[in-house]
Amino acid sequence: MGALVKLVDATLFVFFVVIALAAPLIDAQTCLPQSLFPSVLVELKSWYARQYGDYLVAQKPHFFVGIVWLELLFQWPLSIANLYGILAAKSWFNTTCLIYGVSVFTSMVTILSELVQSGKASDKLLYMYFPFLGLGVLAILRGLLPPSSTTSSRIGKRPTLGRKKKA
Repeated sequence: MGALVKLVDATLFVFFVVIALAAPLIDAQTCLPQSLFPSVLVELKSWYARQYGDYLVAQKPHFFVGIVWLELLFQWPLSIANLYGILAAKSWFNTTCLIYGVSVFTSMVTILSELVQSGKASDKLLYMYFPFLGLGVLAILRGLLPPSSTTSSRIGKRPTLGRKKKA
């Protein structure tokens, strides 16, 4: 079970790094003025919308903007906390991972429902969003697994001091 937990943690770690970088640099462009971002990032997002035919990113429907705000204000801080939780083997990691997973899963079901029901989404676009649905499921499952009993990280851990009992 320990090896499986380590594999899941490594996979989640990669996803959390992607979210920690992409949310403020790319996704925030949906909600905030483009003048706040370097032109290279604005062009990257425009290229993505054209290349994948992501009409949600291009048209910015209200529900999508709301989901991006949820990502920025709730999921992004949780992804950073989860990165720290993995590295420092924190006991609260399961709880934050479960919360994050449920939030991401709910958001992805909403987005994928729109993409599939509208008939506008290409397979290429759906293949771009489906891994994040998997991320939600994986984070939920990791939140339900028991904490790893062994860790290779020593961040935040202090040696216990031997104390003598008073007679």
